[in-house]
Amino acid sequence: MSTTNLAAPVAQTERIIILDSLRGIAILGILLMNIPGFALPDPVIYDPSVLNEWGTINFKTWYFIDWFMEGSQRALFSMLFGAGIILFVTRQEKKAEGLYPADYFFRRQLWLLVFGLFNAFVLLWFWDILFHYACLGMIMFTFRRLSPKALIIGAVLSLLLMTARENVDAYRDRKVISKGEMIAKMDTTVTKLTDQQKADLSAMTEFKEKASADGKKKKMEKSLSAVRGGYGGFYEYQSERSFRGEINYLYFGGWDILVFMFLGMALYKNGVLIGKASTKVYAMLFIAGLGIGLLLSYFRLQPLIDYKFNSFDYTKNTSFEFYEISRTFRALGIFGLIMLLYKSGWFKWFFALMRPVGQMAFTNYLMQSLLVGLFFFMV
Repeated sequence: MSTTNLAAPVAQTERIIILDSLRGIAILGILLMNIPGFALPDPVIYDPSVLNEWGTINFKTWYFIDWFMEGSQRALFSMLFGAGIILFVTRQEKKAEGLYPADYFFRRQLWLLVFGLFNAFVLLWFWDILFHYACLGMIMFTFRRLSPKALIIGAVLSLLLMTARENVDAYRDRKVISKGEMIAKMDTTVTKLTDQQKADLSAMTEFKEKASADGKKKKMEKSLSAVRGGYGGFYEYQSERSFRGEINYLYFGGWDILVFMFLGMALYKNGVLIGKASTKVYAMLFIAGLGIGLLLSYFRLQPLIDYKFNSFDYTKNTSFEFYEISRTFRALGIFGLIMLLYKSGWFKWFFALMRPVGQMAFTNYLMQSLLVGLFFFMV
């Protein structure tokens, strides 16, 4: 059987306008959030203390973004991708029977994986997300027929597992510190350290040095030197960052994406994602989501500021990580706000403006890497 019909573009009459507009908002929001990754050296991307920017407009901008926006556009994009899996497969099932729709879907995902690797290792964008969507989208194919309730349960389980992942990592780091500090207190004139104790002490010392102001400045200088040097050194540096981004995030952060793919599928099936819910539902998402999310964001960021972005001191003195919980509530709150604007009818011009961007989301995402990368890395 020919797959020509399966590969035909989606007709305008089949498109869901609000999904295209939401996709456009998300893709431009991701561009806004990614600019620091293009423009700033590591670790200045996350840490305004490296250049002593306390109290400046840069610090205030960093705080507002991390308190309010951070991760929300990526979350919305993941929700839309989850909904898109259902839409794509359903449309193909209307055109063909048997295994053809599944076959076409998996070939589509494999091409997405190829473009993700192209984005990471040719365009050298180390925060690429296409590779992860390709891999995890194939997993989510299995869950596409579940009820909204079951999908929400899947989202909650993924959220719990991601939060557990965060805290396992933090626990291991605290263990490195506690073991190293215990050994540092030992009188080595009386007790000879074993090889394991020497390794534990070295790990703690290395962690402490990297977290210090001097350690962070050295890391910044190394980043700047790699980017400003010859193409060979730049490629080696960026491709290594891309490798860590693709592999580490898939392994350590996969639940992060699955939370929102599950939510996207659930909210599409119950009509919330496409504007069919009542204004009251979106108002509840807005108020509860941002109310809880921003409060959690404050309590997440304040210790980081109190310890002056020293990850050693922060890790040693904090007992629980809840970034993913904070991000989930904030993302749902911002989604609720966007949908309230849509339901009001006063912003038709804005959603009409975003719609073409969303219809070409894949192209626009790759063009971000190309054009913004050329601007910051090559000019």
